[in-house]
Amino acid sequence: MQKINFPEYQFRFKSNENKTLIFDIVRKKFVVLTPEEWVRQHVLHFLISELNYPHSLINIEKQLQLHNTKKRYDIVVYNSDATIHLIVECKAPNIPIDQAVFDQIARYNFSLESSYLMVTNGLEHYYCSIDYQNEHYVFLKELPQYKGLG
Repeated sequence: MQKINFPEYQFRFKSNENKTLIFDIVRKKFVVLTPEEWVRQHVLHFLISELNYPHSLINIEKQLQLHNTKKRYDIVVYNSDATIHLIVECKAPNIPIDQAVFDQIARYNFSLESSYLMVTNGLEHYYCSIDYQNEHYVFLKELPQYKGLG
């Protein structure tokens, strides 16, 4: 897999029916290794290892309903009070981070109402907080460390 812009982590791999699988430390199972999954697994390790987010507050690839349409988010991190702290949208490294990607995560956030958003293709990472009172995004240099949020 392509080298991406995250620290190096130790991953577990296996092969099954001519497919490479990677172990997901949150879902606790092997999943098919695609370029997007490679990015998602790095993000999970980053959130847990670098920012100290607990495994138990992270949810991966769950469905949500948006205006009679079913969508699937990549990663959501909850606060301890069950409100949403962070939504992460992962793209494969060959997918540019453009307005359409920001529009996608903004649509998800209409129903999820997260405090923070992260968009990454593994090469570029964008972070922002949401100021709901003034209805605008504030771009950040990094995400906050976990400190018993919420």
